[in-house]
Amino acid sequence: MSSLPHPSPSPSPHKGQAASHGVAAEQRQLFHRVLRALTRGGVSYAVAGAFAMRHHTGIWRFTKDLDLFLPAERIEVALTLCRTAGLITEVTDPVWLAKAWAGNYFVDMISGMSNGVFWVTPEWIERSSPGEVFGQKVRMLAPEEMILSKLFVTRRERFDGSDVCHLIYCCGASLDWHRLVAASGQHWEILLWHLHLYQFVYPSARGAVPEKVWLELEDRWRAMRRQNAPQPFRGSLIDPLMFQPDVANWGLDNLEDRSRRNRLREGRE
Repeated sequence: MSSLPHPSPSPSPHKGQAASHGVAAEQRQLFHRVLRALTRGGVSYAVAGAFAMRHHTGIWRFTKDLDLFLPAERIEVALTLCRTAGLITEVTDPVWLAKAWAGNYFVDMISGMSNGVFWVTPEWIERSSPGEVFGQKVRMLAPEEMILSKLFVTRRERFDGSDVCHLIYCCGASLDWHRLVAASGQHWEILLWHLHLYQFVYPSARGAVPEKVWLELEDRWRAMRRQNAPQPFRGSLIDPLMFQPDVANWGLDNLEDRSRRNRLREGRE
């Protein structure tokens, strides 16, 4: 079967112009202030979000913020450095999100996923690669961790499945698939679901996913189907609002709430 040509995400003047388009000067200044504050303070981070997508795929879309990934134990130090730099800070959600503000603009500091399933470890930062944000040298989150961070962004108001597909299409040949499958852990089924989505979207480029990955995950799926052990309801991990009736009216498991409480408890220990 013929395969589609894979685009190169290497920098180009066109992409550089796109990266500045629509971003106000005050917003760029905020980004620089936060990046300089963390770098000078010795806090390691990796840039994710739209800037990392452009870095890995060449796709640019207007972004209202800058996403920085860092381990939870470094969040308070990062916020202190930002306050010292004259910025307003807040812990938006103790499970996963803090912000640094200047005027109407902000930078997100992300330590995990909102449902508490995956969280940023030092290895996520160590595996990042060199990049730039408006001329400032930074580290970009690796595509494996980018995909991992997007597996559960499947909600009515936001769906990152297209990002996962684009990352596989552009980076599949060089992805550390063993790491990605291992890191998905007990939630490998949601990874398999995204791989089926990718195959549906790009049927002529399905070779970007190695055959051994398909075989391993589909063998797991068949083995799971043969098991008779009861499994918990997992809808709230996908979207706690859309699956709220299942929990409130039918008494099914609220794994999102349990996962978030576990993550908070681990963070205090």
